[in-house]
Amino acid sequence: MDGIIQKTASFVRQELENEGSGHDWWHIDRVTKMTQRIAEEEGANKFICVMAALLHDLADEKLNEDVEAAKEKVEDWLIHMGVEEVTRQHIIDITESISFKGGNGPELTNLEAKVVQDADRLDAIGAIGIARCFTYGGSVGNVVYNPEVQPRGTMTHKEYRNNEGTSINHFYEKLLKLKDLMNTKSGYEIANSRHEFMEHFLNEFFDEWKGKK
Repeated sequence: MDGIIQKTASFVRQELENEGSGHDWWHIDRVTKMTQRIAEEEGANKFICVMAALLHDLADEKLNEDVEAAKEKVEDWLIHMGVEEVTRQHIIDITESISFKGGNGPELTNLEAKVVQDADRLDAIGAIGIARCFTYGGSVGNVVYNPEVQPRGTMTHKEYRNNEGTSINHFYEKLLKLKDLMNTKSGYEIANSRHEFMEHFLNEFFDEWKGKK
């Protein structure tokens, strides 16, 4: 099992090392480490969790023009690694179900998916989450902030993906919602302090924007 994990980590690093939207290899590395931590605390299957964490962005629609081809690439890799069909499908199901999608993602029904989703969402909040927010916003051409553009409320998946908005609005459209969407006790406890850090950042940002500081 360790050999499969190590080979998969090398494969994913090669695929995503130069990705520039905040979904690079180091994002995967952080999510994988957090996944291991939460899986241990919650009693989840570590092999399935870690493999899903490593592979979760390879077929993401943000990174691929041909999502179906990317999904086939992930499955082909798991077959190449000799992962049995039941386990392989479990891993694939996790990678296809944990995305936020504007709040339109499916309800998760198994512990391993909940663990990986929490770990992925934790990397979207706190200090690193702030850095990734502006990195992603810049990569898709969003401005930092425009007070004339209001945060969007309830969105369809398509509306969420159209990238209309600002990086600051993304906090209100997604990032500040994630704490209360954590699936596990471990994830929620970690999310609390990261959420507070984002709130402090936004207070400072708006004070500076208004010339108060």
